[in-house]
Amino acid sequence: MSRIPLIDPAATTPDRQALLSEIHGAFGATPNMFRAVANSPAALRAMWGAFGALGGGVLPARLGEQVAVAIANRNACEYCLAAHTALGRRAGASAQEMSDAQDGRSDDPKTAAALRFALAVVERRGQVDASEVEALRAAGFDDGEIVELLAHVALNLFTNYVNVAFAVPVDFPAVRLRKAA
Repeated sequence: MSRIPLIDPAATTPDRQALLSEIHGAFGATPNMFRAVANSPAALRAMWGAFGALGGGVLPARLGEQVAVAIANRNACEYCLAAHTALGRRAGASAQEMSDAQDGRSDDPKTAAALRFALAVVERRGQVDASEVEALRAAGFDDGEIVELLAHVALNLFTNYVNVAFAVPVDFPAVRLRKAA
């Protein structure tokens, strides 16, 4: 049972209906997370807008999903772990790549660098060293990609906190959380 009501897309205000209809169109369903956030149309616009902006960014969707599962596992967010594992598979990642990402690992050096940085930001609440930013540059990220990566981290923190704080029921195939590495 969710700690906050899940908005019924068919029985809500026109502004919520419009946004939830867009979300339904993108997913083929209206995920419970968005139904929870729809309690605040402003928060829903912010979240959906961020997903849209980052989805149109320069970082590959697969990398965004790998970052998302690493952060979800670290924050014990079952909802985001399930959702982003499924979305990562849709974005072309193998089951093994998503499993490795859950532990903050990747065989690809650039992805591994992104995962290390993302988890460092989460664990140390943004207090990263200049050397960690330099490590991203050395792995092949430019400054725009580095800022975009941080935006992915921030969006994932928002979604993790929504789902954990409000105990949003998982409506994606479940993935087992692991202890943080």
